[in-house]
Amino acid sequence: MNKVILMGRLTRDPEVSSSTSGTTFARYSIAVDRRFKREGEPDADFFNCTSFGKQAEFVERYLKKGTKVVVSGRLQNNNYTNKDGQKVYDVRIMVEDIEFAESKNASSDGSYTGAQSQGSAAGGNDFLNIPDGLVEELPFS
Repeated sequence: MNKVILMGRLTRDPEVSSSTSGTTFARYSIAVDRRFKREGEPDADFFNCTSFGKQAEFVERYLKKGTKVVVSGRLQNNNYTNKDGQKVYDVRIMVEDIEFAESKNASSDGSYTGAQSQGSAAGGNDFLNIPDGLVEELPFS
Protein backbone atom coordinates (compact mmCIF):
# COMPACT_ATOMS: atom_id res chain seq x y z
CA MET A 1 0.00 0.00 0.00
CA ASN A 2 1.31 3.46 -0.90
CA LYS A 3 -0.64 6.17 0.97
CA VAL A 4 0.49 9.40 2.58
CA ILE A 5 -1.50 12.10 4.40
CA LEU A 6 0.12 15.43 5.28
CA MET A 7 -1.01 18.74 6.72
CA GLY A 8 1.06 21.83 6.17
CA ARG A 9 1.38 25.24 4.56
CA LEU A 10 2.34 26.02 0.99
CA THR A 11 5.89 27.38 0.88
CA ARG A 12 5.32 29.28 -2.38
CA ASP A 13 2.58 29.98 -4.91
CA PRO A 14 1.81 26.91 -7.07
CA GLU A 15 3.41 26.63 -10.50
CA VAL A 16 0.79 25.56 -13.04
CA SER A 17 1.60 24.26 -16.53
CA SER A 18 0.20 22.03 -19.24
CA SER A 19 1.83 18.95 -20.72
CA THR A 20 2.21 18.42 -24.45
CA SER A 21 -0.94 16.27 -24.32
CA GLY A 22 -2.88 19.18 -22.79
CA THR A 23 -3.11 17.89 -19.21
CA THR A 24 -2.91 20.67 -16.64
CA PHE A 25 -0.65 20.04 -13.67
CA ALA A 26 0.31 22.09 -10.61
CA ARG A 27 3.53 21.77 -8.65
CA TYR A 28 3.88 23.14 -5.15
CA SER A 29 5.57 22.30 -1.88
CA ILE A 30 4.26 22.19 1.66
CA ALA A 31 6.06 22.64 4.96
CA VAL A 32 4.97 20.17 7.63
CA ASP A 33 5.91 21.00 11.22
CA ARG A 34 7.77 18.30 13.07
CA ARG A 35 5.98 17.07 16.15
CA PHE A 36 9.16 16.79 18.23
CA LYS A 37 11.81 19.43 17.75
CA ARG A 38 15.44 18.93 18.73
CA GLU A 39 18.18 21.48 19.13
CA GLY A 40 20.00 22.08 15.85
CA GLU A 41 17.46 20.21 13.70
CA PRO A 42 14.89 21.73 11.34
CA ASP A 43 11.44 22.57 12.71
CA ALA A 44 9.68 21.37 9.54
CA ASP A 45 10.01 19.00 6.62
CA PHE A 46 9.32 20.11 3.05
CA PHE A 47 7.48 17.94 0.54
CA ASN A 48 7.03 18.46 -3.20
CA CYS A 49 3.49 17.84 -4.42
CA THR A 50 1.86 17.50 -7.85
CA SER A 51 -1.84 17.75 -8.75
CA PHE A 52 -3.40 17.07 -12.16
CA GLY A 53 -6.47 18.08 -14.16
CA LYS A 54 -9.37 19.76 -12.35
CA GLN A 55 -7.49 19.49 -9.07
CA ALA A 56 -4.58 21.46 -10.58
CA GLU A 57 -7.05 24.14 -11.68
CA PHE A 58 -8.44 24.25 -8.12
CA VAL A 59 -4.91 24.62 -6.74
CA GLU A 60 -4.16 27.44 -9.17
CA ARG A 61 -7.37 29.30 -8.35
CA TYR A 62 -7.58 28.95 -4.56
CA LEU A 63 -4.16 28.20 -3.08
CA LYS A 64 -1.27 30.56 -2.48
CA LYS A 65 1.84 30.75 -0.33
CA GLY A 66 0.91 30.23 3.34
CA THR A 67 -2.39 28.41 2.74
CA LYS A 68 -2.81 25.52 5.18
CA VAL A 69 -3.95 22.31 3.47
CA VAL A 70 -4.36 18.59 4.03
CA VAL A 71 -3.18 16.46 1.13
CA SER A 72 -3.47 12.73 0.65
CA GLY A 73 -1.93 10.76 -2.14
CA ARG A 74 0.91 8.44 -2.97
CA LEU A 75 4.68 8.69 -2.97
CA GLN A 76 6.42 8.44 -6.30
CA ASN A 77 10.14 8.29 -7.05
CA ASN A 78 11.34 10.68 -9.72
CA ASN A 79 14.99 9.68 -10.05
CA TYR A 80 17.06 10.90 -12.98
CA THR A 81 20.59 11.69 -14.11
CA ASN A 82 21.28 15.41 -14.46
CA LYS A 83 23.32 17.07 -17.22
CA ASP A 84 26.50 16.67 -15.10
CA GLY A 85 25.99 12.90 -15.02
CA GLN A 86 25.03 12.84 -11.34
CA LYS A 87 22.16 10.67 -10.14
CA VAL A 88 19.40 12.80 -8.56
CA TYR A 89 16.93 11.17 -6.18
CA ASP A 90 13.57 12.89 -5.83
CA VAL A 91 10.41 11.82 -4.05
CA ARG A 92 7.16 13.58 -4.89
CA ILE A 93 3.64 13.37 -3.45
CA MET A 94 1.17 12.63 -6.25
CA VAL A 95 -1.90 14.26 -4.72
CA GLU A 96 -5.21 12.42 -4.94
CA ASP A 97 -7.21 14.61 -2.51
CA ILE A 98 -6.64 18.10 -1.16
CA GLU A 99 -8.63 20.08 1.41
CA PHE A 100 -8.33 23.39 3.20
CA ALA A 101 -7.12 22.91 6.78
CA GLU A 102 -8.41 26.24 8.08
CA SER A 103 -10.94 28.90 7.20
CA LYS A 104 -10.13 31.69 4.78
CA ASN A 105 -10.30 34.21 7.64
CA ALA A 106 -7.85 32.20 9.72
CA SER A 107 -5.28 32.09 6.94
CA SER A 108 -5.47 35.82 6.27
CA ASP A 109 -5.20 37.17 9.82
CA GLY A 110 -3.30 34.33 11.52
CA SER A 111 -5.93 33.49 14.15
CA TYR A 112 -8.05 30.37 14.35
CA THR A 113 -11.05 29.86 16.61
CA GLY A 114 -11.93 26.26 15.77
CA ALA A 115 -12.03 23.17 17.98
CA GLN A 116 -8.29 22.51 17.70
CA SER A 117 -7.30 25.78 19.30
CA GLN A 118 -10.00 25.38 21.94
CA GLY A 119 -8.57 21.98 22.87
CA SER A 120 -5.03 23.34 23.03
CA ALA A 121 -6.06 26.34 25.11
CA ALA A 122 -7.95 24.09 27.51
CA GLY A 123 -4.90 22.43 28.97
CA GLY A 124 -2.16 22.06 26.39
CA ASN A 125 -3.51 18.92 24.74
CA ASP A 126 -5.81 18.15 21.84
CA PHE A 127 -8.75 16.90 23.93
CA LEU A 128 -11.97 18.82 24.32
CA ASN A 129 -13.03 19.45 27.92
CA ILE A 130 -16.46 17.96 28.70
CA PRO A 131 -18.43 19.81 31.40
CA ASP A 132 -19.19 17.92 34.64
CA GLY A 133 -22.52 16.08 34.60
CA LEU A 134 -22.54 15.69 30.83
CA VAL A 135 -20.54 12.44 30.87
CA GLU A 136 -23.56 10.42 31.99
CA GLU A 137 -25.47 11.52 28.90
CA LEU A 138 -22.81 10.40 26.43
CA PRO A 139 -23.76 7.16 24.60
CA PHE A 140 -20.27 5.67 24.83
CA SER A 141 -19.44 6.36 28.49
